[in-house]
Amino acid sequence: MSNSLGELLVITSFGESHGRCVGVIIDGCPAGLAVTEEDIQKEVDRRKAGASPASTARVEADKVEVLAGIFEGKTSGAPICLLMWNRDVDSSEYERTRFLIRPGHADYTAFVKYGGFNDFRGGGRFSGRITATFVMAGAIAKKLLQLLDIEVIAHTVAIGGVKAKAKGFDEIKKKAAQNPLKCADSAAAEAMSKLIEKVRAEGDSVGGIIEGVALNVPAGLGEPSGSPLDGELAKALFAIPAVKGVEFGSGFAASKKKGSENNDPFAIQEGRIVTTTNNAGGILGGISNGMPIVVRVAVKPPSSIAKSQPTVNIQKMEKASLLIKGRHDACIVPRAVAVVESMIALTIGDFAIRAGLIPRVIK
Repeated sequence: MSNSLGELLVITSFGESHGRCVGVIIDGCPAGLAVTEEDIQKEVDRRKAGASPASTARVEADKVEVLAGIFEGKTSGAPICLLMWNRDVDSSEYERTRFLIRPGHADYTAFVKYGGFNDFRGGGRFSGRITATFVMAGAIAKKLLQLLDIEVIAHTVAIGGVKAKAKGFDEIKKKAAQNPLKCADSAAAEAMSKLIEKVRAEGDSVGGIIEGVALNVPAGLGEPSGSPLDGELAKALFAIPAVKGVEFGSGFAASKKKGSENNDPFAIQEGRIVTTTNNAGGILGGISNGMPIVVRVAVKPPSSIAKSQPTVNIQKMEKASLLIKGRHDACIVPRAVAVVESMIALTIGDFAIRAGLIPRVIK
């Protein structure tokens, strides 16, 4: 029963959606890294409910508390413990429907795996609430990557059938943060917002696609078989509950291309080897090639919808129907943008420490 990710930079998340708190322990962070509670809070605020028109009515303060591992504004080398208290909790609806398995949720698999002892309220350990712990840890990883001038950005590229136009990295960094949908295409963002409003009015939900980009990643990170960089990135991204697909570079579109179209020609630019295209998404043979790492994740529609759905009562072992009430997101894509960034940063940070690019003590 593992709740940890990473090899040298290891995170272990804890807590449940309707429990007292959610938090994370970060082990292996070098000593001497300058980081403040405000640095972490800034990242967490990007994921909060209310930051998007699609988000749930559950509004938590999400105030980060540093319990250990940061002393006088710098990491001490000890495990870092961060947490946020759950305050705005209403479990009444979950108590009422406890034995009705919610379609699309992990209720059934959690019940089987943990023998019915799992905390079912709000999905417990399987709730999107747990992703707040990833963002707290990701804030630390981003600070580490700054030492190498590595920058990680993510943005919304599609919601439902609405797709954003391709944008350059500079434009993404400038514009994606300017609207609540985290989309660099303002016209597409407006259409996405209208779609979400329509779907919400129908009592339904919608999914989408997030693209993550890591800039200035040096060549050579990753282990070809046991721990490929793309494999570990995919593992981390699939730890986000709503992610159902991951692709790098040209991804599934590569299956429709010829080798002459999909290969990335090599060239020399300012004394370094580069590729003139980036269909590989910055990774070859499980190892970074020095080009921007480009990864896209498919995010499913939230499973809690205001429509009656057929299900079963797991206690009585009989057919039932379920109309989910309560406070839920109509689309989690905008809030998940910060989570995608965090998982990419954590994975690259771990590999950078493995490669010896980040010292154990930062001076």
